[in-house]
Amino acid sequence: MSTEAPEAPEASPVSHTPEPAAAPPATATLQGPKAFTIALAVIVFDQVIKLWMLGSVFPNACQPFSPTPAMYTPCTVPVAGPLNLTMVWNQGVSFGLFRGEQDWVRWALAAFSLGVAVALGVWARRVDRPLLGAAIGLVMGGAVGNLIDRVRLGAVADFIDVQALYFPWVFNVADSAITIGVILLLLDSVRRDVRP
Repeated sequence: MSTEAPEAPEASPVSHTPEPAAAPPATATLQGPKAFTIALAVIVFDQVIKLWMLGSVFPNACQPFSPTPAMYTPCTVPVAGPLNLTMVWNQGVSFGLFRGEQDWVRWALAAFSLGVAVALGVWARRVDRPLLGAAIGLVMGGAVGNLIDRVRLGAVADFIDVQALYFPWVFNVADSAITIGVILLLLDSVRRDVRP
Protein backbone atom coordinates (compact mmCIF):
# COMPACT_ATOMS: atom_id res chain seq x y z
CA MET A 1 0.00 0.00 0.00
CA SER A 2 1.43 3.33 -1.10
CA THR A 3 1.71 6.11 1.41
CA GLU A 4 2.40 8.82 -1.14
CA ALA A 5 0.09 11.81 -0.89
CA PRO A 6 -1.93 12.57 -4.01
CA GLU A 7 -0.52 15.35 -6.14
CA ALA A 8 -2.30 18.68 -5.74
CA PRO A 9 -3.87 19.97 -8.93
CA GLU A 10 -1.90 22.70 -10.64
CA ALA A 11 -3.23 26.16 -9.91
CA SER A 12 -4.25 28.10 -12.96
CA PRO A 13 -2.31 31.30 -13.46
CA VAL A 14 -4.03 34.34 -12.01
CA SER A 15 -4.39 37.37 -14.26
CA HIS A 16 -3.83 40.70 -12.59
CA THR A 17 -5.35 42.70 -15.43
CA PRO A 18 -8.85 43.90 -14.59
CA GLU A 19 -11.70 42.61 -16.74
CA PRO A 20 -13.30 45.23 -18.92
CA ALA A 21 -16.32 46.78 -17.31
CA ALA A 22 -19.65 45.78 -18.76
CA ALA A 23 -20.99 48.33 -21.23
CA PRO A 24 -23.76 50.47 -19.77
CA PRO A 25 -27.20 49.68 -21.11
CA ALA A 26 -27.96 51.61 -24.27
CA THR A 27 -30.37 54.44 -23.69
CA ALA A 28 -32.83 55.28 -26.45
CA THR A 29 -32.70 58.77 -27.90
CA LEU A 30 -35.90 60.72 -27.35
CA GLN A 31 -37.44 61.87 -30.63
CA GLY A 32 -39.24 64.99 -29.39
CA PRO A 33 -36.84 67.53 -30.96
CA LYS A 34 -36.96 65.67 -34.28
CA ALA A 35 -40.77 65.53 -34.21
CA PHE A 36 -41.05 69.26 -33.45
CA THR A 37 -38.56 70.11 -36.20
CA ILE A 38 -40.51 68.07 -38.76
CA ALA A 39 -43.77 69.67 -37.59
CA LEU A 40 -42.32 73.17 -37.95
CA ALA A 41 -40.99 72.36 -41.44
CA VAL A 42 -44.43 71.08 -42.51
CA ILE A 43 -46.18 74.19 -41.13
CA VAL A 44 -43.80 76.61 -42.86
CA PHE A 45 -43.85 74.74 -46.19
CA ASP A 46 -47.65 74.38 -46.11
CA GLN A 47 -48.25 78.06 -45.34
CA VAL A 48 -45.70 79.35 -47.88
CA ILE A 49 -47.26 77.21 -50.64
CA LYS A 50 -50.77 78.38 -49.70
CA LEU A 51 -49.69 82.04 -49.69
CA TRP A 52 -48.15 81.56 -53.12
CA MET A 53 -51.27 79.84 -54.49
CA LEU A 54 -53.69 82.44 -53.11
CA GLY A 55 -51.47 85.44 -53.75
CA SER A 56 -49.96 84.66 -57.13
CA VAL A 57 -50.94 81.45 -58.95
CA PHE A 58 -54.73 81.67 -58.85
CA PRO A 59 -55.04 85.48 -59.13
CA ASN A 60 -52.83 85.43 -62.24
CA ALA A 61 -54.58 82.45 -63.84
CA CYS A 62 -58.22 83.15 -62.96
CA GLN A 63 -59.96 86.49 -63.33
CA PRO A 64 -61.69 87.54 -61.21
CA PHE A 65 -60.32 85.68 -58.18
CA SER A 66 -61.07 86.29 -54.50
CA PRO A 67 -58.73 84.58 -52.00
CA THR A 68 -61.42 84.13 -49.35
CA PRO A 69 -64.07 81.47 -48.79
CA ALA A 70 -66.84 84.08 -48.60
CA MET A 71 -66.27 85.12 -52.24
CA TYR A 72 -65.41 81.69 -53.67
CA THR A 73 -64.20 81.75 -57.26
CA PRO A 74 -63.96 78.35 -58.98
CA CYS A 75 -60.61 78.07 -60.69
CA THR A 76 -58.53 75.26 -62.25
CA VAL A 77 -54.99 75.62 -63.57
CA PRO A 78 -53.63 72.66 -65.60
CA VAL A 79 -50.07 71.73 -64.58
CA ALA A 80 -48.95 68.48 -66.22
CA GLY A 81 -50.57 65.15 -67.01
CA PRO A 82 -53.18 64.28 -64.38
CA LEU A 83 -52.08 67.10 -62.03
CA ASN A 84 -54.16 70.26 -61.85
CA LEU A 85 -54.36 73.08 -59.34
CA THR A 86 -58.02 73.53 -58.42
CA MET A 87 -59.05 76.07 -55.79
CA VAL A 88 -61.39 74.51 -53.21
CA TRP A 89 -62.29 75.90 -49.80
CA ASN A 90 -62.60 73.01 -47.37
CA GLN A 91 -64.92 73.65 -44.42
CA GLY A 92 -64.66 70.07 -43.20
CA VAL A 93 -61.70 68.02 -42.00
CA SER A 94 -58.92 66.64 -44.21
CA PHE A 95 -59.93 65.92 -47.82
CA GLY A 96 -63.24 67.75 -47.30
CA LEU A 97 -64.81 65.10 -45.08
CA PHE A 98 -67.60 66.14 -42.66
CA ARG A 99 -68.17 69.52 -44.24
CA GLY A 100 -70.10 72.11 -42.28
CA GLU A 101 -71.20 75.56 -43.40
CA GLN A 102 -71.99 76.98 -39.95
CA ASP A 103 -69.36 79.11 -38.23
CA TRP A 104 -69.46 76.99 -35.07
CA VAL A 105 -68.25 74.00 -37.14
CA ARG A 106 -65.18 76.01 -38.15
CA TRP A 107 -64.31 76.77 -34.53
CA ALA A 108 -65.12 73.24 -33.35
CA LEU A 109 -62.77 71.81 -35.99
CA ALA A 110 -60.13 74.41 -35.07
CA ALA A 111 -60.41 73.40 -31.39
CA PHE A 112 -60.19 69.73 -32.35
CA SER A 113 -57.07 70.37 -34.46
CA LEU A 114 -55.47 72.27 -31.59
CA GLY A 115 -56.28 69.45 -29.18
CA VAL A 116 -54.77 66.87 -31.55
CA ALA A 117 -51.62 68.96 -31.99
CA VAL A 118 -51.18 69.43 -28.22
CA ALA A 119 -51.75 65.72 -27.51
CA LEU A 120 -49.24 64.77 -30.21
CA GLY A 121 -46.74 67.27 -28.82
CA VAL A 122 -47.00 65.71 -25.35
CA TRP A 123 -46.65 62.22 -26.85
CA ALA A 124 -43.66 63.25 -29.00
CA ARG A 125 -41.64 64.22 -25.92
CA ARG A 126 -41.74 60.60 -24.67
CA VAL A 127 -41.18 58.77 -27.96
CA ASP A 128 -37.85 57.01 -28.52
CA ARG A 129 -38.42 55.36 -31.93
CA PRO A 130 -37.30 57.43 -34.96
CA LEU A 131 -40.11 56.28 -37.27
CA LEU A 132 -42.74 57.11 -34.68
CA GLY A 133 -41.14 60.50 -34.03
CA ALA A 134 -41.26 61.35 -37.74
CA ALA A 135 -44.88 60.18 -37.98
CA ILE A 136 -45.97 62.32 -35.04
CA GLY A 137 -44.14 65.33 -36.45
CA LEU A 138 -45.88 65.00 -39.82
CA VAL A 139 -49.36 64.65 -38.34
CA MET A 140 -48.78 67.46 -35.84
CA GLY A 141 -47.48 69.81 -38.54
CA GLY A 142 -50.38 69.03 -40.86
CA ALA A 143 -52.94 69.59 -38.11
CA VAL A 144 -51.44 72.97 -37.22
CA GLY A 145 -51.13 74.00 -40.89
CA ASN A 146 -54.86 73.45 -41.45
CA LEU A 147 -55.65 75.03 -38.07
CA ILE A 148 -53.93 78.25 -39.18
CA ASP A 149 -56.14 78.33 -42.29
CA ARG A 150 -59.33 77.90 -40.27
CA VAL A 151 -58.46 80.68 -37.86
CA ARG A 152 -56.99 83.08 -40.43
CA LEU A 153 -59.18 82.44 -43.49
CA GLY A 154 -62.31 80.70 -42.17
CA ALA A 155 -61.69 77.48 -44.15
CA VAL A 156 -58.80 75.36 -45.37
CA ALA A 157 -57.31 76.16 -48.77
CA ASP A 158 -57.05 72.99 -50.89
CA PHE A 159 -55.63 72.98 -54.39
CA ILE A 160 -53.79 69.74 -55.34
CA ASP A 161 -56.09 68.00 -57.80
CA VAL A 162 -55.35 64.53 -59.21
CA GLN A 163 -58.95 63.54 -59.87
CA ALA A 164 -57.87 62.31 -63.31
CA LEU A 165 -56.25 59.42 -61.41
CA TYR A 166 -59.66 58.63 -59.84
CA PHE A 167 -58.67 60.19 -56.53
CA PRO A 168 -61.86 62.05 -55.63
CA TRP A 169 -60.52 64.74 -53.28
CA VAL A 170 -58.64 67.99 -53.71
CA PHE A 171 -56.06 68.40 -50.92
CA ASN A 172 -53.05 70.42 -49.76
CA VAL A 173 -49.56 69.97 -48.29
CA ALA A 174 -50.88 69.67 -44.72
CA ASP A 175 -53.31 66.92 -45.75
CA SER A 176 -50.45 65.08 -47.45
CA ALA A 177 -48.30 65.32 -44.30
CA ILE A 178 -51.16 63.97 -42.17
CA THR A 179 -51.72 61.05 -44.55
CA ILE A 180 -48.02 60.13 -44.71
CA GLY A 181 -47.76 60.48 -40.94
CA VAL A 182 -50.69 58.12 -40.35
CA ILE A 183 -49.13 55.57 -42.75
CA LEU A 184 -45.84 55.79 -40.82
CA LEU A 185 -47.73 55.34 -37.52
CA LEU A 186 -49.25 52.14 -38.90
CA LEU A 187 -45.86 50.93 -40.17
CA ASP A 188 -44.30 51.59 -36.77
CA SER A 189 -47.10 49.65 -35.10
CA VAL A 190 -46.64 46.70 -37.48
CA ARG A 191 -42.87 46.70 -36.94
CA ARG A 192 -43.38 46.56 -33.18
CA ASP A 193 -45.86 43.69 -33.51
CA VAL A 194 -43.56 41.53 -35.65
CA ARG A 195 -40.40 42.20 -33.65
CA PRO A 196 -39.36 39.06 -31.66
